[in-house]
Amino acid sequence: MVHNGIEYGMMQSFAEGFELMGASGIVDDVPGTFESWREGTVVRSWLLDLLSRALEEDPDLSELRGYAEDSGEGRWTVQAAVDHAVPAPAITAALYARFASRQDDSPAMKVVAALRQQFGGHAVTKSGPDPRTPSRD
Repeated sequence: MVHNGIEYGMMQSFAEGFELMGASGIVDDVPGTFESWREGTVVRSWLLDLLSRALEEDPDLSELRGYAEDSGEGRWTVQAAVDHAVPAPAITAALYARFASRQDDSPAMKVVAALRQQFGGHAVTKSGPDPRTPSRD
């Protein structure tokens, strides 16, 4: 159970690194960067080998939907951490990231957007034909 919880955290870290490198515009070859880490770095692992293989087959992962199921081990690990009052923030965050992946439009983030607009007049994104168009309504 703990083993799988650790996997959750490791997978989430690789995922966040992938997204960050792609968004930064600094790294020209994200798949190649992961491939280069397979030898002689502290993050080399079987999970990294698997990611490198997946990126070789689909470099931008366009054939996949960003939806991650959980099989229970992460939940059990987090519950055990709660039961024993052991902080496990990385594993817990990784589990919650999986939950977030299942939402097309987060109700919780709608509340955050509404509150930001109410207290500071911050721009919000309206739902409709093009939800990416900011509005100050």
